[in-house]
Amino acid sequence: MRTAEEILATLDENGTLDGLPLMPETLAFAGRELPVHLSAHKTCDTINHRGTTRRMDRAVHLTGARCDGSAHGGCQAGCQLFFKEEWLERLDGTPIRDGVPATGTIPLPLTVIESGTTAAPEPDDETDAEPRYRCQATELVRATSYLPVHDWRQYVDDVRTGNVSFAATVRSLFLSVFNNYQKLSRKLPARLRIRDGAFYPFYRGTGAAKQPPAGLDLQPGELVEVRDKAEIMAALGPNNRNRGLWFDAEMLPYAGRRGRVLGKVEKIVDESSGRMLKLRDCVVVDQITCAGQFNRYCPRSDYIYWREAWLRRVQD
Repeated sequence: MRTAEEILATLDENGTLDGLPLMPETLAFAGRELPVHLSAHKTCDTINHRGTTRRMDRAVHLTGARCDGSAHGGCQAGCQLFFKEEWLERLDGTPIRDGVPATGTIPLPLTVIESGTTAAPEPDDETDAEPRYRCQATELVRATSYLPVHDWRQYVDDVRTGNVSFAATVRSLFLSVFNNYQKLSRKLPARLRIRDGAFYPFYRGTGAAKQPPAGLDLQPGELVEVRDKAEIMAALGPNNRNRGLWFDAEMLPYAGRRGRVLGKVEKIVDESSGRMLKLRDCVVVDQITCAGQFNRYCPRSDYIYWREAWLRRVQD
């Protein structure tokens, strides 16, 4: 990664490049050598929650470069950071992207980056003292453009960059087309629907709407195993939630997988509002992240939030 001064010189007056904010947590990696993890040419929309995908230009994810939340109220989401190519250089010192600011360009003051971690209050929200945070995740729609399923360039980029194999890309395209049909079919007569228009993979909670906490009190470093599908469905209400927390399709392939608890997740920034959300009875597990296989292989690799009821403690 380039020096802090070089990176700050690429930003506009709002501390962004193409709408993507440079955060203090990002700048902490300045001057370090890190391998590219995945191309970030697309990402899922976690703000509008419409199951859509967004295009981002000239960006990558770097191995091990996750946000520690230190400048955002201690948010524990651990999001994988986006790095614009203008902020990076190869090991021989040559820029990855042409057109980076020339030496002597005045860098943006660091205070702009530090003050940009919170958003200005809404006009009708003057009495609310709760901060609204601003980060790469909350600004993602502004830093991207809508990417439709039929835009074939994304699938070429998936394979060309090495993000996904050709076979996986074909499967992803098929699933996207199928699930789009499922969504449209809900307006059709019942005889034309498959599973009443449910998205693939098909699953539905079989438990009570109100679920008790598991009470495992899992601690960092403990070995756990993801329960099998039937056990998890029994711990979900008909809306596929456990005490408000959604069980996502991306979690199903991890049934039976073992891993060590990285830590509890007790507060995260809500990407839609910027408010800090409080969570209980929730952990993240090492090496278990969202693979994006049901979301056109979004490369964000977000940590998955697990209710303790979906896990079992395993003895070493």
